[in-house]
Amino acid sequence: MAKKKDSEKHEDGQRGKYNKDDADANELENFVDDITDEELLGDILQKRPKVSDGVDTVIIVDGVPQVNPERFEKLKVVITKIFAQFGKILNDYYPKSENGHTKGYIFIEYEKHESALEAVTQANNYKLDKQHTFLINLFSDYKKYNDIPEKWEPPTVQPFPERPNLQYFLSEPDAFDQYYVYNINSHIEVWLNSNPQPTKLVEREKWTESLIMWSPLGTYLATLHKQGVVLWGGPNFTNVLKLSHRNVQFVDFSPCEQYLVAYAPLDNGEQKLTIFDIRTGAEKRSFISDAPMAGNVLRWSKDDKYFARIGHNTLSVYETPSFGLLDKKSITVNGIRDFSWSPRDNVLAYWVAEDKDVPARVVLLEIPSRKEIRANNLFNVADCKIHWQKAGDYLCVKVDRYAKIKREKGDVKYSGMYFNFEIFHMREKNIPVDSVEIKEPIHAFAWEPIGSKFAIIHGEPSNNSVSFYNVKSGQAPVLLKKLDKHFCSHLFWSPAGQYIVIAEIRDSGALEFVDTADFTTMCSTEHYKATDIEWDPTGRFVATGVSSWKTKGDTGYWIWSFQGRILNRFNTNTYCHMQWRPRPPTLLSAKQQKDTKKSLKKYTSQFETKDKMRMTKASKEVIDKRRKLIKEFEEYRSKRLDDWNKQKAERMAIRSHIDTDELDSDDKNVQVEKVEFLVKEEVTVID
Repeated sequence: MAKKKDSEKHEDGQRGKYNKDDADANELENFVDDITDEELLGDILQKRPKVSDGVDTVIIVDGVPQVNPERFEKLKVVITKIFAQFGKILNDYYPKSENGHTKGYIFIEYEKHESALEAVTQANNYKLDKQHTFLINLFSDYKKYNDIPEKWEPPTVQPFPERPNLQYFLSEPDAFDQYYVYNINSHIEVWLNSNPQPTKLVEREKWTESLIMWSPLGTYLATLHKQGVVLWGGPNFTNVLKLSHRNVQFVDFSPCEQYLVAYAPLDNGEQKLTIFDIRTGAEKRSFISDAPMAGNVLRWSKDDKYFARIGHNTLSVYETPSFGLLDKKSITVNGIRDFSWSPRDNVLAYWVAEDKDVPARVVLLEIPSRKEIRANNLFNVADCKIHWQKAGDYLCVKVDRYAKIKREKGDVKYSGMYFNFEIFHMREKNIPVDSVEIKEPIHAFAWEPIGSKFAIIHGEPSNNSVSFYNVKSGQAPVLLKKLDKHFCSHLFWSPAGQYIVIAEIRDSGALEFVDTADFTTMCSTEHYKATDIEWDPTGRFVATGVSSWKTKGDTGYWIWSFQGRILNRFNTNTYCHMQWRPRPPTLLSAKQQKDTKKSLKKYTSQFETKDKMRMTKASKEVIDKRRKLIKEFEEYRSKRLDDWNKQKAERMAIRSHIDTDELDSDDKNVQVEKVEFLVKEEVTVID
């Protein structure tokens, strides 16, 4: 007996809904609802109190292995372990044939109905092994399916629901970017970074129950709830898609936004990873992982064709849309520690830890051929970090190396640490590798997104240095500039390249805006105790924030120009986080972009004229607003004066017909008292 998926139930429930906001009063009066309560309120009616007949706590599990009496106890232990995590099991029944073999289906009775429901939701389609997949139903569903009418009536064709324009934000005439602001109590605001002041587009209370995030191309805004994930889009941020995944704590999009991965913890400490097709909302595959909750357990190739994950001494690569293992088997890699996809090609970079006399290795693996296109052996390795340049032209592997190693009671201690940066030239023949060695502690590394430079923060915490290197084809990395005596901890490159913010996070909040074309410091400033820094997708603006999640007092966010000029300050004690809305890659070729940059001077006068008109318009709006307020106040004051004059007779009646509106109107009752006192005394001596 097949079980309908939650996503299909949701779609069925949505087809029959009537939108009362689009109907006028007459239509509402004559409206005849032909939708049953079960169709419209099925999920709510399931929760209404009802008399239990004793079978609502029983589930039927189909797809159980058929075993002989000798293997029965082992099977029972496995089944009990799987289903006991959903609640206390009171009874179980394994039907058997005359020869004592199980029949392939079982009955399990829980103590509570909620446990049975959770077992059906969580364990349906659970793969016990390659030959056995569980199909689970409530025993009480038997009556529902048994009462299906013999005569089938075709469903009424419903009109296709129009989707909002999900790319509308790209047609903004002035190319202003959007961003959301997450405040305390899940108060969410979406702003347009217009000039001279940002414009609030949407404001909603309790929009999410935990996290909120943009999709990689900016098409959707995802919110997380107890029941699952909701995707919003369009000019009014309408509900585009609901995905059922209970207790979801984190989501991750594939780079092309075709798929979404939802992460949710299970009661046994493991986590369930479910992949959804965003276009249809269908569940494509799920995994049970014992890894700690993280957002990158599954990692995607740049074109959404493949995704991979690490297992014990294995690297598993899956292909879409089948979601099966590539070549139906995992790749055995003993000692694999980490991996990363190239942002441009279907190439995997992974590293393997050293094992006694066997050195550590960094390997470049081509997918789907599984061909090793480059391998590099490394000795005395404590750890490695993989950093791809955005264009995929270069790969940097930061290698933490040691001079001595000491093992005590299972713990490993390293001494004499030094660091190497292995640079792989991906576009050159045989992929040559260059090395940059730094003896000092490393605090941060970052590639220039568009370009061939990279920056490193190194040195003692109280006396850091920032070194900039350039990589060219056929040449070893060249040191371009070293900035000494910098109190900093993080590097933030502009998405457009060339400009960088060197920052100290969570303490002084020092900010240094540097132009790496000639390494001039455009501005040195600070945002005290800044916890977050983020560039807008065009590289024109930088946002810095002090989150109330991490500190108390002086919270809020500021927006700067790429040159370090403060544009707007938003100080609020409810601020938690902000994120710019991403943009998809440009459709222009490299040549078209180059030609456009060359002809920018031709458009400069147009941009300046438009900016002046906008500022003039803004000034005019401010003046008009002030004039309107003055006019409203004068009208209000005039009305109150008229009322006051009309009440004069009443005031005189209660005051013995004495006009008290003027101070000198009642001379008889006014007493004048003169008081004299010495102010100053002068003595003049006359000769």
